[in-house]
Amino acid sequence: CKILRCNSEYVAATLHLRGPDRGAAFCTALRSYSLCTRRTARTCRGDLAFHSAVHGIEDLMIQNNCSKEGPTAPPRPRPPASNPHGFESLDICDYERSFLYKHGRPPGFQHCAAFGDPHIRTFHDDFHTCRVEGSWPLLDNDYLFVQATSSPVAKGSNATVTSKLTIIFKNMKECIDQKVYQAELDNVPAAFQDGSVNGGARPGGSSLVIWERSPGRHVEIRADYIGTTIAVRQAGRQLSFSIRAAEEVARAFTEEQDLQLCVGGCPHSQRMSRSPHGRGRVPAETAQALCREMLPVEDVYFQSCVFDVVTSGDTNFTMAAHGALEDARLFLPNAEKLHIFQ
Repeated sequence: CKILRCNSEYVAATLHLRGPDRGAAFCTALRSYSLCTRRTARTCRGDLAFHSAVHGIEDLMIQNNCSKEGPTAPPRPRPPASNPHGFESLDICDYERSFLYKHGRPPGFQHCAAFGDPHIRTFHDDFHTCRVEGSWPLLDNDYLFVQATSSPVAKGSNATVTSKLTIIFKNMKECIDQKVYQAELDNVPAAFQDGSVNGGARPGGSSLVIWERSPGRHVEIRADYIGTTIAVRQAGRQLSFSIRAAEEVARAFTEEQDLQLCVGGCPHSQRMSRSPHGRGRVPAETAQALCREMLPVEDVYFQSCVFDVVTSGDTNFTMAAHGALEDARLFLPNAEKLHIFQ
């Protein structure tokens, strides 16, 4: 089955095509891709990658108003590989390119966040406010382990905030050594625990990199080898966590790894209402006015902001909700799901 060759020829033909003016050349590349799959149909009948490519071509032709009849381009000459294993080996530490090569389409992505009280936005766009105290896993899969440690937001309060984050990037073939990142209040480093800023000495070490966005306040970790980006922020006396993960990575766990706040949200016994009860440290009207300055849409981010400011008395919590919303704006694959209303 030569489907991988069809995929790589399509990738090579479309890598340079960008923007609204790509139309005719893109349709030509799609017709060539379709012709290539038809030529290999007999030997690829039972191959999942083949069927995925065929359906992907049909969808792309409809989306781009491409006619099935028209010119096809001759296959591009493949550049000589710098190693004997060719394209697939060269890109094994670039998840998005490797996925496109294998499946003929870009991968899907999911978003999860934990901020403030903590409030959890799950991969499935559920939204919970948690009472969780102590250490809880946000993620626990074949590639990543993320643990959040929470403590009370104020003396005598039921509400808690994240005071420590531990992120483990698990050892992966020739791409990266295992790396551990740890952030605590007033210590958001721009390096892993061993002092490095990338995935180590392996050939794909540069596919895991830390970027400092705001010194001591905001770092971004790009893990291209698993198609994942993580943001860690400190606002006031709390840490927040946001992730954009490839669907395949987010789903790579067993039944034993069933407790993940990013997957299932807070356990029922740990969920709280976001309607502040009793006497808060800041009047609700004041909190609403402060939050409205940072969050003009009265969605769950706004509700969470009001809850946090009333409960803690700390106006910096407006920045926590604002940062989480900004991360969601960057990380969410579907902009229409940005705001959640409850």
